[in-house]
Amino acid sequence: MSISADKRLYQIALTRILGVGDITARNLLQVVGDEEEIFRSGRKSLLSIQGLPSKLVGEILNPEVLNKAEKELEFVEKNGISTYFISDKDYPHRLKDCADAPVLFYFKGKADFNADKIISIVGTRNSTNYGNSFCDTFLEKISGVLPGTLIISGLAYGIDIHAHRAALKYNLPTVGVLAHGLDMIYPAVHRQTAIEMLEKGGLLSDFPGKTEPDRYNFVRRNRIVAGLADALIVVESDEKGGSLITAEIAGSYCKDIFAVPGRMSDRYSRGCNKLIASHKADLFQSAEYFLQQMGWDDESQKKKKMPRQQNLFVILTDEEQAVTDKLATIESLHIDQLARELNIPAYQLFTTLLELEMKGLIKNLPGNMYALS
Repeated sequence: MSISADKRLYQIALTRILGVGDITARNLLQVVGDEEEIFRSGRKSLLSIQGLPSKLVGEILNPEVLNKAEKELEFVEKNGISTYFISDKDYPHRLKDCADAPVLFYFKGKADFNADKIISIVGTRNSTNYGNSFCDTFLEKISGVLPGTLIISGLAYGIDIHAHRAALKYNLPTVGVLAHGLDMIYPAVHRQTAIEMLEKGGLLSDFPGKTEPDRYNFVRRNRIVAGLADALIVVESDEKGGSLITAEIAGSYCKDIFAVPGRMSDRYSRGCNKLIASHKADLFQSAEYFLQQMGWDDESQKKKKMPRQQNLFVILTDEEQAVTDKLATIESLHIDQLARELNIPAYQLFTTLLELEMKGLIKNLPGNMYALS
């Protein structure tokens, strides 16, 4: 087994420990320092970790964990599947900033998860002609002005599959986030579309092989759909459903959220209208409006801002000073990029940005861009 394969063995094993989720796994990595060292540590060393229950230590030392990881690694190598680990340089930076990002996920295909622009499109499985037509019209427009934009969805019935197919139709890369392992396609009727996506886009899952598409898994995978993107668009949704859950998650990640409005009498517009009315999503008015709000239109790209004198008498925390110093060197910066460059989680940075806005030192521009006032 090669060195790289050996490393992946321990990375996969970390996700196969019973009772260890993504947050706990990240905490373990932070304390121990390396995925391999976690499994090479003795019981005494693991028990010395504050807050780590003895039962969990027993699960880490269970030899079955590495046995399962070996089988999964064999499956990965046999089927040309890539793994992305949280410490990898090419791990999606937008997703990495999310507190509950998957420590490891599996991917088959060809896609750039750190593309300049990424849009997630979600909606009901019972989509209407209105929602299906939106996917086609919107992605045709995007392909014309922003070729190469990555489109994310969930390969489900309805809006998801229409978004994927419209992306393929207009030569945009598209990735389906699955609620099961990569050893199957669900629903099976979408297999041909999934195969086509492998050439420009692909299939992603944080579930190992032989994982069934259980209801809870769909809720869990929604965090990846939300976390990978710059913006989430909810096309059609009833008052309750997975799309609204995805929107809630996206909001907690400080992502831009848009909802396509509909008539009050239309069942699958109720959820979108509710998001707009509760100010949890921006009303999607047109592709041009969307591009303007995201700061992706030509006019926004060309605008230049003159540097302004800051108020010298405002007392700033170290984190606030770091933010203003960074923004002083550039016209504007997206919250995700600012978080990466300052090495501050986006959810934590959001509070600092709000404080600076209150002090009148910075302003929030469309598309979660920030600049000095």
